[in-house]
Amino acid sequence: MAPTPADTAAGQVHLSWNLLHDLQQLLAFHFMQNAYLAGTLIAIVAGAAGYYMVLRRQSFAGHTLANVGFAGAAGAAVVGASPLLGLVVFSTAAAFGFGLLTVGRSATSGSATVAVATVHTFFLGLGLLFEQLYAHYAAAIYAVLFGAVLGIADDDVRAVAATTLVTVAALIVIGRPLLFASIDPAVAESRGVPVGALSYLFLVILALAVAEAVQVVGVLLIFSLLVTPAAVAQRLTARPAAALALSILLALLFTWLGLAVAYFTPYPVGFFISSFAFGTYVLVRLLPLTQGRQGGGAQGRLAGGPA
Repeated sequence: MAPTPADTAAGQVHLSWNLLHDLQQLLAFHFMQNAYLAGTLIAIVAGAAGYYMVLRRQSFAGHTLANVGFAGAAGAAVVGASPLLGLVVFSTAAAFGFGLLTVGRSATSGSATVAVATVHTFFLGLGLLFEQLYAHYAAAIYAVLFGAVLGIADDDVRAVAATTLVTVAALIVIGRPLLFASIDPAVAESRGVPVGALSYLFLVILALAVAEAVQVVGVLLIFSLLVTPAAVAQRLTARPAAALALSILLALLFTWLGLAVAYFTPYPVGFFISSFAFGTYVLVRLLPLTQGRQGGGAQGRLAGGPA
């Protein structure tokens, strides 16, 4: 029988010094194979979409889409439909709504932020209503809020794979003009780049990425996969291609490590993924300060002569 978090807490799964044996334990059961497969696909999408989201300063929009997705998942549960379907439908509809509300405005302008915040609060309240109506099945709502990647079934993996294929293909097609429009929209528009259409399309891509990432880390911890890897990558390199690749790599590492540690402990996956992400971000933020002090000390010794 596959080990559950309760089994892990009871000591039926043991971490050893034999890495090969630990890896065999990790992938011995079908639910962990599904978790790693789905987690890998979701991390790729989150890392790629998150890079453009941070570059375009739309992190708040991404968080709002997650809350809209929560309302959609809870509403789908009320009517007996798939929570994943509710996530995708509500998040995509909200993406089009954001496009209409913020058309012709900067993503960080005051009016655009107010429009997104209004949608955010309404759907958060709607999600609360659906949660009350679905109170007898609190476990499903908990999974939406905090993620439940260890409970992903084969059908869910296929749905994630299809969504990943569509999302990655779209990013590959629009990646270069989207980068241009994100860095300098005025110049891009003067060169004939369809800035408005790209904004709509990217919001839809972001909605799909959010719907996928929620299954791993949940609505409340969505930033750990969508924002933090991209933020770390953009602090380490200014080259777009390198930053995009690094963002995806970091999202993969956080997911893989989080799944591995959670398997051998009784604690949730989302906690470890967000902890690894947060720790990495803090380290990257502190690194320039440490280098600056070392450089200052070296310069002082050179200026004052030998110590």
